[in-house]
Amino acid sequence: MSRIIYNFAAEMKQVLLINDVVGYGKVGMGAMLPILSYLGIPTYSLPTALVSNTLDYGKFNIQDTTDYIRGTLPVWKELGFGFDAVCTGLMFSDEQANLVANYCREQGNQGTIVFVDPILGDGGRLYNGMTNRQVELMREMVSVAHLTFPNYTEACYLTNTSINMEGITWDEAQALLRKLCQIGCKSALITSCKIDGKNAVAGYNHFDGNFFHLEYHEIPGLFHGTGDIFSAVLIGHLLNGESLKSSTRTAMDTVFKMIERYKDTDDKNRGIPVEKCLDLL
Repeated sequence: MSRIIYNFAAEMKQVLLINDVVGYGKVGMGAMLPILSYLGIPTYSLPTALVSNTLDYGKFNIQDTTDYIRGTLPVWKELGFGFDAVCTGLMFSDEQANLVANYCREQGNQGTIVFVDPILGDGGRLYNGMTNRQVELMREMVSVAHLTFPNYTEACYLTNTSINMEGITWDEAQALLRKLCQIGCKSALITSCKIDGKNAVAGYNHFDGNFFHLEYHEIPGLFHGTGDIFSAVLIGHLLNGESLKSSTRTAMDTVFKMIERYKDTDDKNRGIPVEKCLDLL
């Protein structure tokens, strides 16, 4: 994949984000749009839901936008709109997942690169409001991906693998990456792993058949939106022509620096104020 999705030419690339829009909290599109724009990537959006606030506040309201997606995609097709890359996030219904998966499959056949962030959970459990049905919907999305990047918890749910929060071996990490690819994706990353006792991101690039893992230092605490920040930085650097391994390293380092800057904030559920961190990109 390094010669195709991981080595874009100098021509400007357009990316479509298909994800939720959160009213109170720098997560989802709210975290990704400023980063991709700053990196010079023309970015467009198709919301999967309008969400009142991040879910760990305990109370929230969600407006599913499946009707909007059902009506929008035919209009875009009639108008001839196309994108060089699509990145999908949270899905909220069977019909929505099917609509988006079919759209990504159709676009992929025309040369569009499909990135899938299978948002499901972290820390060994599903997020509030997530169910096993969401896991099945995310498997559908991963099946059409050129590159997917679940965290360790999500990778285990997607592949029906037992979760071991104490850590796994490098051989087990490679086996987990293979299982993800068996769902249908081409290349994969697993973020937030503990491999042979060290925190790492593990990856597989199907174009050269190589596995790799990159270590990182963990800052204690749960910071909402860091997965979205990682995704945006990763995609931005890939679309600007950098390699998968290099883009992954840059995304990891950027997330670390943003968390380091705001690690003492009182309300971590709100996420990191991305606009105040653009100098770190």
